[in-house]
Amino acid sequence: MEYIDFSLTKEYIELIKLLKLLNLVESGAEAKIVVEEGLVECNKEIEYRKRRKLRVGDVVTFQNNLIKIN
Repeated sequence: MEYIDFSLTKEYIELIKLLKLLNLVESGAEAKIVVEEGLVECNKEIEYRKRRKLRVGDVVTFQNNLIKIN
């Protein structure tokens, strides 16, 4: 498992934007697909909302990556 600390510069970041920004997917379209297919967890629950607003304290798990939002 790779641990990634992501520091917010705004109030929140949308889930698909985070995946793309961290280069965990190749495109926004791919980000939408992996979320729709239930491959992403947020705070230990499968997340199907593509535009889920992630805030400080949230933890995202995707493809052996654990991302903590700071």
